[in-house]
Amino acid sequence: MMQQIYPAATHDYSFEINKDFHFAAAHYIAHADAGKCKQTHGHTYFANITIVGDELGSTGFLVNFKTVKELIERRFDHGVLNEDPAFSNKQSEFFPTTEVIARTIYEIIQDHLNTLQNKPLCLQVYLRETPTSYCVYRPRKVDK
Repeated sequence: MMQQIYPAATHDYSFEINKDFHFAAAHYIAHADAGKCKQTHGHTYFANITIVGDELGSTGFLVNFKTVKELIERRFDHGVLNEDPAFSNKQSEFFPTTEVIARTIYEIIQDHLNTLQNKPLCLQVYLRETPTSYCVYRPRKVDK
């Protein structure tokens, strides 16, 4: 795992955790403007998830780091992203671009966090597709 400094989102929560992990996956962008990306190809994606909250759960964790990693790895690692239900819609909004993958990771993580009694929030997903290309996804509005 390469060590990085990630863009930080400002917040006023008491706790912030960040989880780094990576997963390998293939994808293609089925659009005329995608150039070489129209062909199936793979990446080793590097992700950083930022989670915030004011209350710890009964274990003393804001959220378990292992769970955050498993939610994404179990679903995407060594798969073809286009075959995942999140990206199988043929509308361009659902092509597995780095931006859409980052937003989807946010949705998966936040859906899990919503089940926790202490109600932490996913504040940011940083997703690196290549050594020179990455995306940061932050939801527009985060309610406490």
